[in-house]
Amino acid sequence: MEAGCLGLFMVSACLVTALFEHPHSALRQAIPDSLTRSALIGAAMGVTLVLIVHSPWGKQSGAHMNPAVTLTYLSLGKVAPAHAGGYIVAQFFGGIAGVWLAWLLAGDALADITVDFAVTRPGPAGQTAAFLAETAISFLMMGAVLLSANSRTWSRRTPFLAGALVALFITFEAPLSGMSMNPARTFASAVTAGEWTAIWIYFSAPVLGMLLAAAFYQFAPGARLVHCAKLHHHNKKRCLFNCNYGDLHAE
Repeated sequence: MEAGCLGLFMVSACLVTALFEHPHSALRQAIPDSLTRSALIGAAMGVTLVLIVHSPWGKQSGAHMNPAVTLTYLSLGKVAPAHAGGYIVAQFFGGIAGVWLAWLLAGDALADITVDFAVTRPGPAGQTAAFLAETAISFLMMGAVLLSANSRTWSRRTPFLAGALVALFITFEAPLSGMSMNPARTFASAVTAGEWTAIWIYFSAPVLGMLLAAAFYQFAPGARLVHCAKLHHHNKKRCLFNCNYGDLHAE
């Protein structure tokens, strides 16, 4: 299920990018402004994330879809090491399968230089800026998820908050780093395209940013417990994590 969740996300990422960026696409020709196209791509991917988190697979697996998220919850004691290892392997294989499926559906359009399998790479500001930007958005995403998912008031809205942040980051941060936050997402595009530019950024910065967010959440004044590792817990699906989500509503 975890592999399938990231696979579906990558299918959407690749096809949406092709629809808005391929020079022969009617949408690309109808929307010449790059910022507007980025905003529409961001909105599409934000909606994609929300739908996947709310899907039966997302409800069951917790919809991490990201090794950096899984490693962060492992560091917080919410995921067993064996489960974390399985999740990370599944995320990498699922991401690759998703890009290949999108390639099968879109054909040569996905390999065009303007789309390039939705590869993430540093922008004109360079690798240092890309590393700092990836670290920052990963910190913000994980911090927001922890604050929201562990709040009685906001826990139901966590998927929508995460989706809104994805939309904003794609719109405004993508020119700096391509907006990944996800080693498996970047690897899936890179291995298919054979494009490895600054791959170290996308393996290190998301993990660093999310671990820093977890540390800040734990040790900041007024810190609250982390109740579970699911992004969406308002369902009856079995939970395989170290879960005390019921305590959140008993407080």
